[in-house]
Amino acid sequence: MITRKELLTINKYPGKEISEVLGYVKGSTVQTKNVGKDILAGFKSLIGGEINSYTDMMNEARMIATERLLKEADELGADAVLGFRLQTSSVMGGAAEIIAYGTAVKLG
Repeated sequence: MITRKELLTINKYPGKEISEVLGYVKGSTVQTKNVGKDILAGFKSLIGGEINSYTDMMNEARMIATERLLKEADELGADAVLGFRLQTSSVMGGAAEIIAYGTAVKLG
């Protein structure tokens, strides 16, 4: 299984050669908060500051998307994922999609 240390944002693995490019891998999730938390977040937006429930939601979403990417890379037999990126988009009010993606490789 690929560990976090083999999930790199750079395009080369330091000290190793890429022996095979296995291809694009990704993981995604759409997360939302419940209506009660949305109401509280709305009040918070009036006075400013961090909305902790949304911060927690996005942290959880990044973790889920990254785990799904790593699972897909493992299924390909990858040693590492290079060029790792995260992207987010709003799906609807209070819901966000997180996509984790990169290139699965075998190292020589």
